[in-house]
Amino acid sequence: MKAIIPVAGIGTRLRPHTHTQPKALIPIAGKPILGHITEYLNQNGITDFVFIIGYLGDKIEQYIQKSFPHINARFVIQTTGKGVGHAIWLAKEHVKPAEEVLIVFGDTIVDMDAQAVFASEYSTLGVKKVDDPRLFGVAEVDRNGFITRMVEKPSIPKSNLALVGVYKIRESELLFEALEENVAQQLKTHGEFTLTDALMKMVEQGVKFSTFDVDNWFDCGKKEVLIDTNSLLLRRLNYDTSPYQFENTIIIPPVFIGEGCKISNSIIGPHVSIGENAILNYATIKDSIIGPYAQIEYAILHRSLIGNDALLKGMIQSLNIGDSTEINFG
Repeated sequence: MKAIIPVAGIGTRLRPHTHTQPKALIPIAGKPILGHITEYLNQNGITDFVFIIGYLGDKIEQYIQKSFPHINARFVIQTTGKGVGHAIWLAKEHVKPAEEVLIVFGDTIVDMDAQAVFASEYSTLGVKKVDDPRLFGVAEVDRNGFITRMVEKPSIPKSNLALVGVYKIRESELLFEALEENVAQQLKTHGEFTLTDALMKMVEQGVKFSTFDVDNWFDCGKKEVLIDTNSLLLRRLNYDTSPYQFENTIIIPPVFIGEGCKISNSIIGPHVSIGENAILNYATIKDSIIGPYAQIEYAILHRSLIGNDALLKGMIQSLNIGDSTEINFG
């Protein structure tokens, strides 16, 4: 089985952070979003990956090659604004005939039983009931649990089963044929080539799609979701905090602190992730993500997302500060 991971999106909802790095490389609980996804799939036996890159894609390529040198990784470039369907279509040259594929969106973290998904005799799509299905691809199922219809961001949803961004496809040849037809005929929905439209073509051709439920689903495209995902993963990973020895500082687990950090006179935690070489002095921080090389002094922060190389002095607030930002309230 081959994993296809589209990570070409610009990440407009996470600006200003995504001005300088791809959304998939924003760190949560000790590693980038893409790192959690790739590591989980590799631990479950997948060694072949195709990453669809675009905006700042060289940073993704460098990260994967450095962090996962043991996997077989291919990188395909997509220009912006063409949609996930077009991104998957670009991977066609790297998928063998009859080879199963697992498509996972590069900003999506889900709790699933990977082995059960891989073993399914049908193509199967991850779903979860949501309050407002209009924001997602939506699946309608029959009494036997097979999908009868899929619609991308319907204005009047007939189901509340959202597609969560994880797709195991057995009939990969039919998928690429459907995508090819949509691209050739310029068949778009909401201005983009969608994966949902191609999958619906396959349903119309008689392909059976089952579904699997996910317990937790984090579409990490917003600050608040990133903060919640960071908290959940920190609780699950439960990093050992005993090695953390900082001057006059209290650590309240769960916490992750990267290498080379200088922390003094502070209270850190719970649910805090700090990137490498950050500097914190007289800081009280909880439920937050602090990027590498950030410097924070005389500040109280909660539910905050602080980017790489950011400087903050003298503030009590919830913030969303992008990379290379400098704020001095002193």
